[in-house]
Amino acid sequence: MVGFTTNFSRMERSDSFIGQSFPFLDAVERASRAATLNRPVLVIGERGTGKELIAERLHHLSSRWAGPLIVMNCAALPENLIEAELFGHEAGSFTGAAKTRHGRFEEADGGTLFLDELGTLSMPAQDRLLRATEYGEITRIGASKPISVDVRIVAATNENLPAQVEKGKFRADLLDRLSFEVITLPPLRVREGDIPILAEHFGRRMSVELDWPNWPGFSARTLAQLEAFHWPGNVRELRNTVERAVYRHEDAERPIDHIVFDPFHSPWAPSAASVATAQAPVAQPPDLEHSEPAQEPAPAAALAAAPTGTSDLRAAVASFERQLLEDALARNRFNQRATASALGLSYDQLRHALKRHKLLDAAA
Repeated sequence: MVGFTTNFSRMERSDSFIGQSFPFLDAVERASRAATLNRPVLVIGERGTGKELIAERLHHLSSRWAGPLIVMNCAALPENLIEAELFGHEAGSFTGAAKTRHGRFEEADGGTLFLDELGTLSMPAQDRLLRATEYGEITRIGASKPISVDVRIVAATNENLPAQVEKGKFRADLLDRLSFEVITLPPLRVREGDIPILAEHFGRRMSVELDWPNWPGFSARTLAQLEAFHWPGNVRELRNTVERAVYRHEDAERPIDHIVFDPFHSPWAPSAASVATAQAPVAQPPDLEHSEPAQEPAPAAALAAAPTGTSDLRAAVASFERQLLEDALARNRFNQRATASALGLSYDQLRHALKRHKLLDAAA
């Protein structure tokens, strides 16, 4: 297992880089080897896979470790400000430029510049970035003379840049310049054995934050649920899910046995239909004098299908609930998570209902 903990003042955060799976270790090894070379590195990966942590590793294992590590999210700024943010500007070069300002390249001189969300850069910014990487020179907006800078570039994206080149949205020569080494980070769902390790780490850290006397761990069922989940947000989503479960757990002496994967799930959550209804214009009162007699609404299909002619209300309700469960399971091909979502239930609520009606074997 590799454990890499970072705590850098320029990043102003503390995070962890932990795992033992082969895809993860391969990515870490490639980053470690590339760190010693003064060459650009491109980091590819889904959101939450740790691209910024790889950039930190590349910087702090390089000969530039004592220099600055400057981070810029290219998607966080409007297109008309990205160039000024990267390369700086002279006083009076555009409206609002009251004084000369150094750009991120000058701030990173002697160190590393990490460009996150590289694929969102505009074509003019790509042109200037190409010159900076090719010749080590930048020109502030509004200036006539270039400035030499000594900067190593690490860039990251979750987009397919070769495909963007084919579409004419990214410069092929810039991609060639930045892709001396390309490190592709594996998504969490393929990192076999890493989910329990990461969950344990994040859980222990949260228990310390809550001043628990001991760490109770997770129940076997909860660990199985964590490993079965697909984690579209990868390690960042896993961390949030685990920390939320620990924070909501009420008995620090008992293993954590409940996980909420979707924090937005609620029986009172507004649906698209309810929002549209709330925003719809107020209907005008009907013209009662000329209107047709109102017709009774047709009964809902579900109510029409409800059992009738029985004096045992509890049995009728149970029969109707079982029928709803069987129909929902069949419609969702007996996928329990999909069935729970379709019924507006949590996974645990569905499991309890299936157990109550002896349908667990059918849903397995």
